[in-house]
Amino acid sequence: MKNGSESFTLSVGIDVSKSQLEVYLPDSAMRLEIENSEDAIVTNLVKELRKRKNSLVVMEATGGYESTLVKILQQRQIAVAVVNPRQVRDFAKGIGRDAKTDPIDAKVLSLFGDVVKPAPVAAKSEDEEKLAALVTRRTQLLDLINQEKNRLRQTIDREIQGYIRKSLESLQKQLKEIDSRLEKCIANDKANARKVEILNSAKGIGTVAICTFVADLPELGKLNREKIAKLVGIAPLNRDSGAWHGKRFVIGGRSHVRRVLYMATLVATRHNDKIKRMYRHLLASGKAKKVAIVACMRKFLTILNTLIKKDVLWSN
Repeated sequence: MKNGSESFTLSVGIDVSKSQLEVYLPDSAMRLEIENSEDAIVTNLVKELRKRKNSLVVMEATGGYESTLVKILQQRQIAVAVVNPRQVRDFAKGIGRDAKTDPIDAKVLSLFGDVVKPAPVAAKSEDEEKLAALVTRRTQLLDLINQEKNRLRQTIDREIQGYIRKSLESLQKQLKEIDSRLEKCIANDKANARKVEILNSAKGIGTVAICTFVADLPELGKLNREKIAKLVGIAPLNRDSGAWHGKRFVIGGRSHVRRVLYMATLVATRHNDKIKRMYRHLLASGKAKKVAIVACMRKFLTILNTLIKKDVLWSN
């Protein structure tokens, strides 16, 4: 499998849904409709892809429906790029493909691969897949707990309140179990032991943040500060035209990673000397709290990224 620095001569677009894969093979303009199941992928898709030695398979992140496909292709050394759906839609509009159907989406993904040249995702070990699954489940539990708390506030029926409280107890118990499993996973993760040690040396970074960065931000320590900030969605983007200069803004990125970084940064503004000094300086200079926190998030992420790159522990 090629790495991100090598170019591919062919981009195969695959639109993924719960039950079906729509495949576009640009070298022959062939379309394939394949069931989204392990047997169908191995039998009908892999053989076609193996005929195309220098190809990259491009698909959107679909909340998990792409997982089986990614795993099967990576096991067979077929390069896969999982890209942001918003970027693909913007690209489609930019080239005049406003209509949206599965065959159109598959072709747009192929064109997106040719033009943007996304990097293939690295294959995960079984331990890394387990960690990622636990992190995902933890995020789901937090969302469910928040929803149930909102429902508890919204109802005045005592019987319904009792049911909701029982649900909350069950969800919170599961959350504690997940947190315990995450601690064990990190403690036994030999492949990422040094990265974990470096992250753990920074005040403000706890088990949840470490697990999230290891599982969902594997690029940490491998990219420059602008690229890693953009991945998380905290890079300030320009909005200028001619002599007009608009306010810079942040958009996109991995929202679940950003939420964890936000909480870690809040802790760091109280307990981490470097981040605390920066936060207080920004507030003293008149910056709004929200602006100051985002700036501290970028600084915190940049330092962590640099430490992992240089393989050194945090030092205040």
